[in-house]
Amino acid sequence: MCASGKYSSRGPALIPRMKTKHRIYYITLFSVVLLGLIATGMFQFWPHSIESTVDWTVDKRSVHDAPLVRLPVSSPIPERGDLSCRMHTCFDVYRCGYNPKNRIKVYIYPLQRFVDEVGVPISSTGLSREYNDLLSAISDSDFYTDDVTRACLFVPSVDVLNQNSLRIRETAQALAMLPRWDRGMNHLLFNMLPGGPPDYNTALDVPRDRALLAGGGFSTWTYRQGYDVSIPVYSPLSADVELPERQPGPRRYFILSSQTAIHREYRGELERLKEENGEALLLLDKCSNLSQGAASIRKRCYKGQVYDYPQVLQESSFCVVLRGARLGQATLSDVLQAGCVPVVLADSYILPFSEVLDWKRASVVIPEEKLSEMYTILKSIPPRQVEEMQRQARWFWDAYFSSMKAIGMTTLQIINDRIYPYAAHTYEQWNNPPVVKWSSVNSPLFLPLIPPRSPGFTAVVLTYDRIESLFRVITEISKVPSLAKLLVVWNNQNKSPPEESLWPKIAVPLKVVRTKENKLSNRFFPYDEIETEAVLAIDDDIIMLTSDELQFGYEVWREFPDRLVGYPGRLHLWDHEMGKWKYESEWTNEVSMVLTGAAFYHKYFNYLYTYKMPGDIKNWVDAHMNCEDIAMNFLVANITGKAPIKVTPRKKFKCPECTAIDGLSLDQTHMVERSECINKFASVFGTMPLKVVEHRADPVLYKDDFPEKLKSFPNIGSL
Repeated sequence: MCASGKYSSRGPALIPRMKTKHRIYYITLFSVVLLGLIATGMFQFWPHSIESTVDWTVDKRSVHDAPLVRLPVSSPIPERGDLSCRMHTCFDVYRCGYNPKNRIKVYIYPLQRFVDEVGVPISSTGLSREYNDLLSAISDSDFYTDDVTRACLFVPSVDVLNQNSLRIRETAQALAMLPRWDRGMNHLLFNMLPGGPPDYNTALDVPRDRALLAGGGFSTWTYRQGYDVSIPVYSPLSADVELPERQPGPRRYFILSSQTAIHREYRGELERLKEENGEALLLLDKCSNLSQGAASIRKRCYKGQVYDYPQVLQESSFCVVLRGARLGQATLSDVLQAGCVPVVLADSYILPFSEVLDWKRASVVIPEEKLSEMYTILKSIPPRQVEEMQRQARWFWDAYFSSMKAIGMTTLQIINDRIYPYAAHTYEQWNNPPVVKWSSVNSPLFLPLIPPRSPGFTAVVLTYDRIESLFRVITEISKVPSLAKLLVVWNNQNKSPPEESLWPKIAVPLKVVRTKENKLSNRFFPYDEIETEAVLAIDDDIIMLTSDELQFGYEVWREFPDRLVGYPGRLHLWDHEMGKWKYESEWTNEVSMVLTGAAFYHKYFNYLYTYKMPGDIKNWVDAHMNCEDIAMNFLVANITGKAPIKVTPRKKFKCPECTAIDGLSLDQTHMVERSECINKFASVFGTMPLKVVEHRADPVLYKDDFPEKLKSFPNIGSL
C-alpha cells in the first residue's frame, strides 16, 4: 500500500514537469511541419512551370533585361522543313486535349538575347515593335497560358517576321535550343517578309523542322495546305493613318495603281491601259521631287501632281495589287482599309487567311498574263456587286488586317478550328459582317453528336393546281408520327386555293402560303411558319411514299442534320467525249444527289439558298423552271463537304396518274436541261462540290426473316 501510494503520488507530478520542459520544442516542431505541408500543397496545386520562372508580362519584355545566350558554332541546326507536313503527321493534337471551352493554350517562351560565340546578335533589329505587339496580344488573350505543361502550341520569342534582319544559320540554332523544340512539333513561327535577293523564296528560309509557319508570301509551291497559315503583310500605315470608312459606290477613278516598285513590263502594260482609258485609270509612282524619308512614303505622284497615300486609294473603285519581288504586298492591307476592291495579279499567291475567308466576295483575282484585259474584265462586274465587294473589303480589314493583334488572333483561331472542328467558326462567322442577322436559325454543321429530343418536322408541299393529288399527299403525310406542321406553298397566282372546308382534316396545323410569283425557288424560302429545324420538301404528286419510309428518313436526318436525306438518288458523271458533266438517272452503284421532290434537310439551308446562293443560280433556276433540287445539292455539298444520304431502296418516283402535261420532269428536254444545270452550277461555284458515295441507309431489320411486328419500319416500300 505504501509502495503504491508513493508511485501514485509521484507519477502525476512527473508528467507536468515533462510537458513544461519540452513545450517550446513540440510547438516549434509542429509549426515547422505545418508550414512545410502548406508550402508543399501550394507548390503542388498552384499553377506553375519549372521551365518558365519568368512570365510574359509587360514589365519583363525589355530586350536589354533579357538573359544572354551564346550559341556555340557546333550547335545543332534544324532540318530545312518538311513540305509533306500536315496536322495529322507533324502536329501532336494530344497535347491540346479536351477542355470545356474548346480553346487551345499557347505558351510564349521567355525573352532571351541570342548571340554567336563572339557576341554578335542573331538579328540586326532585335525584337521589332510589330512582333512585340503580336506577343503582347497573345499574352493578353484567352489562348495564353504561362504553364508550359498545359500548352498545346508554343510561340518562340525569337522574332523572324523580317528575314532581311536575320542571320539564317544562327536563328535556326537558336530555335533548336528551345527546351520544348522537339523538331519543331507544335511550334508556331510568324514571318511576313520571307526570302531574300536574288531569288526571294516565298517561305521563310530559316530551317524550322516541323514547325507551323504563319507566312506572309506563300505560293502554291511552298504552302502546306491545312497546316501553314497564310497571313497578310502588315502595313505600318495601319497604325499611323486612320481612314474613315467611306460609303460604297462609284468613285472618282475606276482603277488606281499606287505601287512604286513595279516591274517595268507591268508598268508598261499599265501605261498602255492608261492611254486607252484616260481619266478612268490613275497610275501613280513615287515622287522624284521629294526628299527621301518618312514623309515621302506617304506620298504618290503623277506628272508632278502629289497625292496623299493611302488616302488617295479611297478615290477609286478598284485598286491594283501586283506582285513585287515578294508575292505578299503590304499594299493589299492599305487597299482593303480604303474600301477599294483589290485587283490581285500575282500568280500562285495564297491570299491571306484563304482557308476561311471567301476572297471572291472582296477581291478580283486576274492572271498576270491577262493584265491587258483588266479594264474589260472589271467593267463586266455589275455596280451592285462592286458595292458589296467594297463593303466586304473594308470589313475584312477591320476584322483581320487592322493590327498585329487582329492578325495574331485570326491565326490562332484558324489553328483552333482545326483542332476542335466541332466547335469551329462557321462560314458566316468568318465572312459575314456582324450586321447580317440570321434570325433564330442555328447552323446544323456542328450540332451535338447525340440528337436532341425530337420536336418533329415541317412538311413543305409545293403545288400549283393538282388539287386531288395534293390532298392525297397531305393525307399520307399526316400519318407520319413525327409530323409537326404541314405548310402548303400555293404557287398559282391565277387561281385561289380551295376553301378551307374542302381541305383534309389532319391532327397537326395546316397552313397555306400564297406566293407572288410562280418560282421553283419558293419551295426553299425560309418561311416564318417553319418553326422546326427539320424540313421535309415534298412535291404535290409524291403519293407513293409510305409513312414508315418518311418516318425512317426523318430518324436518319436526326442523326445527320447537316446532310440532305432523300429517297431516289442521282449521279453526275464526266463525259470524256463531250468534255463536260452529265446528269445520270439510271440505276447505278453510286449516288451524288438526292431528289428534293421528297427530302429532309435543316431549315438553315433555306436561308443559304435564298440569300447566299452564289452567282445567278437562283434566277437561272426560276427562269428555266428546273434544277432547284440540283442547286440545293450543290449548295449543301459545297458548305459541308459531304455527300447526301439516300434512304430505303426506292430509286424512282412513279406517278401512274400523272401525265406529261402535269409534270415538269416528264418533258423531253428535261434531262438535257439537267445536264446543262450541272455544268452551269459547277462553273458558278468554280468547282465540283458534289461527292459520290456507294451506300444507303436502311432499317436494321430490313429484309431480315423476322415477324413484321418486331420491325420498327415494316412498310418500307418497293423500288
